[in-house]
Amino acid sequence: MFGREGSKNTTHRLNGRVVRPDGYSRVMHRSRLVPLILSAALLGAACGSTIEGRPTAGEWVPTAENPDPSLALDGIEVVQYPPAFHALANYRVAYNYSPPMGGRHDAAWATCTGIVYPEPVRTENMVHSLEHGAVWIAYDPDALDDQQVAALADRVDGAPYTMLSPYPGMDRTISLQSWGHRLAVDSADDERIDQFISALRLNPNTFPEPGATCATLPSTFDTLNPPPFVEGPPDPASPLTLPE
Repeated sequence: MFGREGSKNTTHRLNGRVVRPDGYSRVMHRSRLVPLILSAALLGAACGSTIEGRPTAGEWVPTAENPDPSLALDGIEVVQYPPAFHALANYRVAYNYSPPMGGRHDAAWATCTGIVYPEPVRTENMVHSLEHGAVWIAYDPDALDDQQVAALADRVDGAPYTMLSPYPGMDRTISLQSWGHRLAVDSADDERIDQFISALRLNPNTFPEPGATCATLPSTFDTLNPPPFVEGPPDPASPLTLPE
């Protein structure tokens, strides 16, 4: 939650892209055994083969050899953020990205236990949840129909460390955020949404606070009545505006 500031945020570009036998046996008649052996052989061959150009089951799951699979996503944006300071509830942060993917944030995180927010939520609270390992899906409410919003909600509803909310005024249809990572897509059917979530939700290699909870108390963050979203950038001359 609290950390040092001073290291400059840097954006990376990757390959032109900006940068989850029980031991029982019995005697069997030979005439029944042979077809089973053949079936097993065919099944083993099918499971052991892959289709050229298609992802394997574990391609988007972090491993020691591949700690951040999201780097292979077309269009991924990656920024190195140190653990950030907190902002009081009456302050706004001048984020460099909209929606933001890291930086200074409110002391209270938004509930991210698979919550579908029907209304926009204060950005500074949503960013804090990213620091806990959550994935935030934001969408332009004027660009998606009800069917597309429902498809996004199906991915999030009840899924730990995820949250969905409308985000008016952004320059993209759908934007996915995790700490230091962002991806824009045009449709809820885009396969990169699931790949992004698999690669980055609770990926201990990519966020500052592994083990931090996504649950909240109404005294700190009321899920049913969250702090309201403020559209547009904050006034840079205001004493209540803080740098990212």
